[in-house]
Amino acid sequence: MIRRLIVLLALGIAQPVLAQDAVIVVNSANAAASMPKADVAALFLKHTTKWPDGSTAVCVDQGESAPVREAFSKKVLGKSTSAVKAYWQHQIFSGHDLPPVEKSGDQAVLEFVRTNPGAVGYVSSGTSLGNGVKALSVE
Repeated sequence: MIRRLIVLLALGIAQPVLAQDAVIVVNSANAAASMPKADVAALFLKHTTKWPDGSTAVCVDQGESAPVREAFSKKVLGKSTSAVKAYWQHQIFSGHDLPPVEKSGDQAVLEFVRTNPGAVGYVSSGTSLGNGVKALSVE
């Protein structure tokens, strides 16, 4: 019994802590300055694939184990990363759609967004965005 409790406590301590918030980023050529959270979620779950101006949206996720992905998933999508993964597995197996591309880290996401005019992604709060990328205000 005590051994079991120690293992459970150890597992609880080993879980990642969401230390940062996610900042939604878009290509600087994107006309959008802000969007409702529900619209951002619709883009990432591919319920819609177009920006308000009619251009094609291309979403980019961070790796599954990235703390910023968990923060984004919970805050914007209203689901855990594992629930989002299950959603995409269902979409794939039912022949509906494929998940957003994944990039390994903030800089890789920024580079993807910088080079794709319709791209939208997220990075850790405090990340320097640099040229060609701007933050999207989420309402």
